[in-house]
Amino acid sequence: MNFIQLKKIVTKQDLLVLSCFVVFFSANISKAQNTFPDITKSKDGKLELTIDAKGNQIPDFSYAGYRVSSVAIADDVAIKVFVPHVDGDATKTIQSAIDYVAKLKADKNGFKGTVLLDKGIFKVSGEINISESGIVIRGSGSSNGGTTLLGTSINRKAIVNIRGINNQIFKETFQLETNYTPLGATILTVKNGTNLKKGDHIVINTPITKNWIDLLSMNDFGGESGWIGWKADDFVIRADREITNVQGNKITIDAPLTNALDEELSKSTVVSYVWSGRINNSGVENLTLKSDYDTTNPKDEQHRWTGISIENAEDIWVRQVNFEQFAGGAVSILKTAKRITVEDCLALNPISEIASFRRNTFYTEGQQTLFQRCYSEFGYNDFVVGGYATAGPNVFLQCESHQSYSFSGSVGSWATGILFDVSLIDGNAISFKNKEQDGRGLGWNVANSVIWETSASKIENYSPPTANNWAFGVWAQWAGNGHWKDVNNHISPRSLFYALLEQRLGKLPMDAQIMDLGSEPSSSPTIEQATALTAEAYKLNETLKEFISKSSTRNPIAIDYAKAKRIEEAKLDAVTNTNTDKITITNGLLTTSKGVITGEVVDVPWWRGSLRESEIAKSRPHITRFVPGHYGVGYTDNLEETVNYLVENNKSAIDHNYGLWYEQRMADHERIRRIDADVWAPFYEQPFDRSGQGIAWDHLSKYDLTKYNAWYWKRLKTFAELAGQKNKILLNEAYFQHNILEAGAHWASSPWRPANNINTTGLPEPPPYAGDKRIFLAEQFYDVKNPDIRKLHVAFIEKNLENFKDNANVLQLTSAEYTGPLSFMQFWIDVIANYEKTNQNESKIALSATKDVQDAILNDEARAKTVDVIDIRYWYYKEDGTLYAPEGGKNLAPRQHARKIKTGKETDDQVYRAVREYREKYPEKAVLYSTMGAPRFGWPALMGGASLANVPKIELSAFHSALAGMKFAEGTTFSDTLWRLENKGKAYLFYLKNDQDVSIDLSNHKGTFEVCTINASNGTITKKANISGGKQVVIPQDEIKEKVLFVVKKN
Repeated sequence: MNFIQLKKIVTKQDLLVLSCFVVFFSANISKAQNTFPDITKSKDGKLELTIDAKGNQIPDFSYAGYRVSSVAIADDVAIKVFVPHVDGDATKTIQSAIDYVAKLKADKNGFKGTVLLDKGIFKVSGEINISESGIVIRGSGSSNGGTTLLGTSINRKAIVNIRGINNQIFKETFQLETNYTPLGATILTVKNGTNLKKGDHIVINTPITKNWIDLLSMNDFGGESGWIGWKADDFVIRADREITNVQGNKITIDAPLTNALDEELSKSTVVSYVWSGRINNSGVENLTLKSDYDTTNPKDEQHRWTGISIENAEDIWVRQVNFEQFAGGAVSILKTAKRITVEDCLALNPISEIASFRRNTFYTEGQQTLFQRCYSEFGYNDFVVGGYATAGPNVFLQCESHQSYSFSGSVGSWATGILFDVSLIDGNAISFKNKEQDGRGLGWNVANSVIWETSASKIENYSPPTANNWAFGVWAQWAGNGHWKDVNNHISPRSLFYALLEQRLGKLPMDAQIMDLGSEPSSSPTIEQATALTAEAYKLNETLKEFISKSSTRNPIAIDYAKAKRIEEAKLDAVTNTNTDKITITNGLLTTSKGVITGEVVDVPWWRGSLRESEIAKSRPHITRFVPGHYGVGYTDNLEETVNYLVENNKSAIDHNYGLWYEQRMADHERIRRIDADVWAPFYEQPFDRSGQGIAWDHLSKYDLTKYNAWYWKRLKTFAELAGQKNKILLNEAYFQHNILEAGAHWASSPWRPANNINTTGLPEPPPYAGDKRIFLAEQFYDVKNPDIRKLHVAFIEKNLENFKDNANVLQLTSAEYTGPLSFMQFWIDVIANYEKTNQNESKIALSATKDVQDAILNDEARAKTVDVIDIRYWYYKEDGTLYAPEGGKNLAPRQHARKIKTGKETDDQVYRAVREYREKYPEKAVLYSTMGAPRFGWPALMGGASLANVPKIELSAFHSALAGMKFAEGTTFSDTLWRLENKGKAYLFYLKNDQDVSIDLSNHKGTFEVCTINASNGTITKKANISGGKQVVIPQDEIKEKVLFVVKKN
């Protein structure tokens, strides 16, 4: 049956309603209609997208989908490889089959071939990646007895990634000739566009400016919400298009604009680009993707989050794929993808917390994406557009959610060109509205979008200033000032998308497969009709879920592999540490075989974060930050990239502590119980796992302090392994004292707070907020006489040790901001010492505390033996030589101490003094200098004997190795004008505090020595010269001209 025939059948069955609809439309074809764009019918029954006075029209949504839906998805991609069932981990086997096909030559249609998977369950601990064009992964059926890819391990990444390379290169920028290009336009007039030609790819950039934000009233959302209000250039609408025709300075693009280009609001530009790494003509089909999970926790999140992720790709499909037990969603289309079709998919039994950023079942940030015949149950945001200022068209056609926990529509800001067509959202809303501060200031989530012949428990259809939204033939509880037509009526055509597609192409290239409405809807049937309808009521109507499950019958997919190559099982390679060069303490210095480790120590963000582009651009690396489905700095960091960042930027280590809180709503510093589970990303994962029981202050389930967050600890472990291969260090702060002092909000959602865990801690609840604002819980938290919390502390400290027991590049510290009492530090040391009696521990124990606590431990011979590293962080010598040294255990945070005690000023001399004193007193222990001002004092710290000193990269092969053997020159002090380290007869390092001659006694050391002057600011070697030994050598100041002088004996 073709779509025209289907329409005729529907018309006969729905004649009364449709005749009313035609009269309604006919009555509205008038001048008055031009006040806003609309959809009407011509006399011959064709749809007309009417325009307003500015030429705006509702966009033609039919340009969504694989190859803009102008052709059917290919059924004849040749099967090149067959993968028989694998009993063990099948990751490498399947990937090797894909890699084999990737090397084949593409056919005339751009396809290299299909990888066919056998029936049965394939366990996948890693990721399956399609990274070349023209490759299809096909199972042997998506129903029982077919093919299942079972995601195992605590890996939160997608099981299947269709991902090209993000190497987009922007070329020329063109201005628009006209001041206004209307909504729905496909022709643009550009200035000086003679270099543009048919087939060029362009991006039409439209920043959302301050003027626009003012018109939308998005500056704030009431109260003190200006910090999450929209800011200029937070969002840029980027319409990704291809030029299909050029006539003079007019270019025709391959899909309509979903936002008008109005220079009174924003100055748009057209930018051409090339993108060699973007892949196409690939797909996944005819199988089931399923995640393993902890069956004892109904809200478990230590498993796979996503079934299929698509990025850096175009003209891709996913069809006849079932998804089960994922935490994050079934299909995630990211912003670098376009022209994607997802069809005939079931998403069942999601396993996760019931909260935002989970259960985003069918999700797109891409453009021209089509989801059709997709079913979701118990999702959160089931059918949504995400991101910021995402351009369309994006279509949800004949999609259904069952008992949704939250709305469908857009979970981003200003998504344009969305169509809900013949769809049903059961139990929740389709929401086009101003979300205000929800989602960290989403504000207006949707503009220029349509709901057509669709039902929902509620439809929120509001039109924002400068744009419109429409609802035609909808069934729901209604709200909104958007445009409404024919509510509580079925309308014709049933599918707006397919009607527009048929009108555009003249004939549909595929069967629309719209489910039949069924029987006579009249409220006044004849007796005969009533009798027939009564008999029919005994028959169960076919559901969309059932209809989708039969898709393999309607659209069979070939699985004949007789001519295909058979791939043998491939075993995963054992993970090995390629660097056997362990970090050790030599001569009181942290060293590798290459010498002393230098470079700045960088900390991680404590709590801040935003997913807006302007904020992402300013993000710093993190290890345990998590943004579902998104990777890179500011999102879920790629740990290899994080290590490379350290290497490329001369950083020696990352100082890591768990986040002050899990989610970004807490950035408002309120102590309130949150009203719902609409948590804001990025998330700072906590070291403990959620229990799946109860409701914590953030509305997710409570933590279990005896059960650890496997993903959190695995991330830290993986980073330590990767960093160790590059001789980089992890400072692991076990605790974060910031939770138990200062603002009460620091404690409100902490896992340690009794309201947020299922354990017995002995801590007070409700919290004893001082003045209903501040928290002073340090004394109780550190009180190990409390048997309940003592037991939890012991287990937690041992977990920190166990996680890094074979990582010599990890330094274990008590807590970020530790100004706690001596008693807890003694307890911490004792737990470690007891652990090390029966367990291997390659990690190093660093003593980081106030000076009184630090000295007490170091003067305690038994406990001092456990300490490997002394970290000077919470005290220092001031310029006048006196101490800034707050006492430990006074229940004040470092900055609270600083408000009460004169902090004075750190200087070169006093930094050198502090480090050297501890180096000389405890020569077997390494010393770090980590005060707030430490980055400014790299050279004084190094000359004083510190490890991880923030000195610039020195491009001398002998420099760091020579440092490892140096000692302080005899008779020198911190007040000298020349600091000197030496390994007599081998190497010397001088730091000149003022211009002066440098004298070196080489009387007893013959041979040739190389003299290098070093720029202290950037590490540049400004001069090299040779001198001869066997005598006293004086190097004049006019030949040095730098603060640093390095002398080394040549081989």
